[in-house]
Amino acid sequence: MKFFPTLAALSFASSAMAQTTVQSCDRTVTFDAPPQAAISNDVNLTEMMLVLGLTDHMVGYTGVSGWKTLDEEMTMGIEELPELSSQYPSKEVLIGADADFFFAGWNYGMKVGGEVTPETLATFGIQVYELTESCIHIGEKDAASMDDMYNDLRNLGAIFDVAERAETLIDDYETELSSFLSEQADLETAPRVFVYDSGEDVPFTAGRYAMPNALIEAAGGTNVMNDFEKSWATVGWEAVVERNPEVIVIVNYGEVTAAQKRDFLMSNPAFTDIDAIRNDRFVVLEYVEATPGPRNIEAVKTLATAFRAE
Repeated sequence: MKFFPTLAALSFASSAMAQTTVQSCDRTVTFDAPPQAAISNDVNLTEMMLVLGLTDHMVGYTGVSGWKTLDEEMTMGIEELPELSSQYPSKEVLIGADADFFFAGWNYGMKVGGEVTPETLATFGIQVYELTESCIHIGEKDAASMDDMYNDLRNLGAIFDVAERAETLIDDYETELSSFLSEQADLETAPRVFVYDSGEDVPFTAGRYAMPNALIEAAGGTNVMNDFEKSWATVGWEAVVERNPEVIVIVNYGEVTAAQKRDFLMSNPAFTDIDAIRNDRFVVLEYVEATPGPRNIEAVKTLATAFRAE
């Protein structure tokens, strides 16, 4: 699956678009023209900008190398853009880059009550669009779904005056995924799935508002923490053992590798009765696949295949 359009294939947005308004969490945000000095935070949000061909509207990105590494395809996509901050950017970093737009989310570059928020940046003429999945941190929303990611692509398309490009991309993703899933064997029952992000004393996992909940359901499984009224958060190991997952999804990023996470789970005597441990059923998703972004399509396909494997 090719993610990033070539420059030759792009018809760049005109700066003379009509005024447009989009919903960003609990705010309505109006744009008089496409941003010309945009910054995205995190690898998955940056990929959304890339698949829409918006690098010519960007002055840089933030929040990648402090935690993750880029694969070859993405490195090629942003090689001409500077990383302005390896982790969450400060207000001064965004102002210093003369940014006019920040694509981020709550716990994806912004923190509730922090120095970088839509309100603090507005004073400096920097408009913010918030990642849909992250809206749960400041208000109510439905459980995570694939529509969260499509909504972000659609809104970015409107903001940057590439709505037709965004709709085509969404249609292609939906068709690709529907076609793939229609070819898969039916599951007798939905496998019970636990998402293991990190942590040994207590596990950091995906509740009903985190993207893996949507990926697991789309692939035919059930997140054993789908009644956990959180996005990404910690739970007790007792709850994991009690719910006895049949498959464990490991999110791969950071200093502790997926192999090391698996070894920890397999070697802990407290987990020997968990079906996923007894049967050695693990699936690895990269961080960029497990968070909202273009690679969610491949993530669902990976999970769907693993759920049907012996």
